[in-house]
Amino acid sequence: MERKILANKVFLFLTEFFAGMSVMAVELGASRLLAPYFSSSQIVWTIIIGTIMIAMALGNIYGGRKADKDPNPDKLYARLIIAGIWIALIPLLGKYVIAGISMLLVFAINTGFLVIAAFVCCMVIFVFPLFLLGTTTPCLVKYTMSSLDDSAKTVGLLNASNTIGSIIGTFVPTFITIPSVGTSITFLIFAGILLILSFVYFISSKIFRVRMPVAAAFFLVCVLFGHSSNFAFWNSQLTYEGESVYNYLQVSEDDRTVSLSTNVLFGVQSVYLKERELTSDYYNYALAAPYMAGVRESDSFSVLILGMGSGTYATQLQRYIGEDLSIEGVEIDKKITDLAHTYFHMDDRIRVTTYDGRAFLASTPDTYDLIMVDAYQDITIPFQMSSLEFFSLVSSRLTDRGVMVVNLNMKSDREGSINQYLCDTICHAFDRVYTVNVANSTNRLLFASNAADVLNTYSRNLLMETDVEIQSFLLSRVNPGIVPYEKGPYLLTDDKAPVELLGMRVIDDLIRSEVDYYKQVFREQGLEGLLEYLS
Repeated sequence: MERKILANKVFLFLTEFFAGMSVMAVELGASRLLAPYFSSSQIVWTIIIGTIMIAMALGNIYGGRKADKDPNPDKLYARLIIAGIWIALIPLLGKYVIAGISMLLVFAINTGFLVIAAFVCCMVIFVFPLFLLGTTTPCLVKYTMSSLDDSAKTVGLLNASNTIGSIIGTFVPTFITIPSVGTSITFLIFAGILLILSFVYFISSKIFRVRMPVAAAFFLVCVLFGHSSNFAFWNSQLTYEGESVYNYLQVSEDDRTVSLSTNVLFGVQSVYLKERELTSDYYNYALAAPYMAGVRESDSFSVLILGMGSGTYATQLQRYIGEDLSIEGVEIDKKITDLAHTYFHMDDRIRVTTYDGRAFLASTPDTYDLIMVDAYQDITIPFQMSSLEFFSLVSSRLTDRGVMVVNLNMKSDREGSINQYLCDTICHAFDRVYTVNVANSTNRLLFASNAADVLNTYSRNLLMETDVEIQSFLLSRVNPGIVPYEKGPYLLTDDKAPVELLGMRVIDDLIRSEVDYYKQVFREQGLEGLLEYLS
């Protein structure tokens, strides 16, 4: 069927360009939509890429068959309208779909929750619109091919158009739209592009069908009600909710604390105590580290915090150890640093470098008396900060009696757990390693040093402490639980560090322990009893 708009082929190449752009934009948007619920680990990225490739492959096959049997461009642009509306509905309905699927699966499966739930969510939310976009290329080959003499050239130009669009669709969401206007509006922008492209086609062809005003109405509804980035839609009491280049960010507040979370489902990353207070939290247990490094015997004492977050540990160091400490932080997400100043009252005198922690260590010649490694965000553990090479680098940046303290936030007694791998790896880089479990928590703190008398230094400096509160806390909480760690057979290296799979095992254990009780209620009282209990 002849359409004048397709006569010079430019519009077809533009269609290919915007289809490629939209695919990559949806892929990046998918990672940001799923990250607050399932993390942004390599596992989640693998699932996203895999499901998208499945959708595109099926779309290519279907599009090629349809183009051969019924080479009508009207049908291609009708599919693009449907894809655009579906993509526009994602910010409106996607978070509810994810929450619903997660609630169903958490009761139905015992292992592999992260993988299965993320995969099912990807299949339900993203496969269909990307399948429709996958039909674009084979159909356009049919419409642009004028003769076999220039067939290779035509296919090459189409692929080039798609690739250039994909490149732009990669950079624009990451560096422009998601940081500035958020994931939801990013989906709406690219859905709007597909709709405009299709409307131009039908209007220029003088084809006015009911699908166009209906599609416009649906899109308007999505714009009005789907532009919010409220991922934790069940919580209306948040102090702040937003996104950065790296993270979903959520700040909540009560009378005692201000909390930061980068994940909707898996806990809190940082807590600020409004009043001077010692609680059974890992950052207070970590106050033992400066005493191990001889803080009360030193005229000057330098601290480096890798994974500064909202600055909770730095604040507690200033409150209990001394405001004259030299504290420096490294945080890869500048937005978190901004939130630390706005909501968590982090001292402006503390210098925070926006950089990767390992890259910072490799670039600085400075040494420190204490290095805190707090870069493990629940289920997201950066492999480059978990390897022997990394911990050896940390060791080289410590003074002779310096101490490294690591927050291991997924405690597990399972043989071959992520914590066992990390502890064994650290033992290869340090002469002495000690651990202590944080009470009523999944956190375990690890202290490592090459100094021979680190525990004697700790005891001696703690006895020199004049603040009875901190002295009593460490004597009652840390001292009874601290034990030397014996090196085992497990090792993580830059070449081999399967931290995502190891972390997923712990998540399965944690979910299983939490859900078992609710499963028992369901078995005994049925759905009605479970709903009554949850309410």
